[in-house]
Amino acid sequence: MRLENKVAIVTGATSGMGRATAVLFAREGAKVVVVGRNEARAKEVVDQIKAEGNEAIYVLGDASDLAFCDEIVNKTVAAYGTVDVLVNNAGMLSMSSLQNVSIEEWDKVFRVNVDSALKLCQLVAPIMKAKGKGVIVNVASVASYAAHHGFAAYISSKHAMAGLSKSMAWELGPEIRVNAIAPGAIHTAMVDSIGGPAVLQGMIDNCPVKRIGQPEDIATVALFLATDDSSFIDGQIIKVDGGFEC
Repeated sequence: MRLENKVAIVTGATSGMGRATAVLFAREGAKVVVVGRNEARAKEVVDQIKAEGNEAIYVLGDASDLAFCDEIVNKTVAAYGTVDVLVNNAGMLSMSSLQNVSIEEWDKVFRVNVDSALKLCQLVAPIMKAKGKGVIVNVASVASYAAHHGFAAYISSKHAMAGLSKSMAWELGPEIRVNAIAPGAIHTAMVDSIGGPAVLQGMIDNCPVKRIGQPEDIATVALFLATDDSSFIDGQIIKVDGGFEC
């Protein structure tokens, strides 16, 4: 029970990596706030957590609406009184090329992938500072390190998330530790949307461990970063990609 009596907010928690993280955190004793847009999926995650004898609530809204961030934190504090861990996992993919991406699409990708993380950080940091301890885990990407054709807004936003995470670590320490996870090819709906089996096989062929990642591969790293097991790790971008970008 490495997160016993902790309160954790997990955004983008109704599927994929966020769901796996929410469920694992609850199993480790945390009271989890499941944040997402789809009520049926959010209820399903909370029901699973409660069926295992653990505690969770859900908060519904769109991460591109920054006013929603206030609602997330207000409802968390109303339900549980505090915030100990924040996992900024909500993300939006964009497959528009540099020449074709609209400013509207560009802005929305940054609001979801970067701006919401900044806003939530600004809201939870005073709570964590007052307690003298807190952890923020941001979800970046291997796209924080390299570029590929056709993903200009997404790649730029994930580079921004890496820089934001380092800035957070410098400005929020020593009470609050901030690290980011850089997933590679993880088998989620987002990765499936890039292409079919041939694309997935190409990712596997270019990965030294010769398999696609699973959401639980990210959840276990998020758990490590959220606990005192990683107490001397701060301001890092940790690749979890099976060696794809090694």
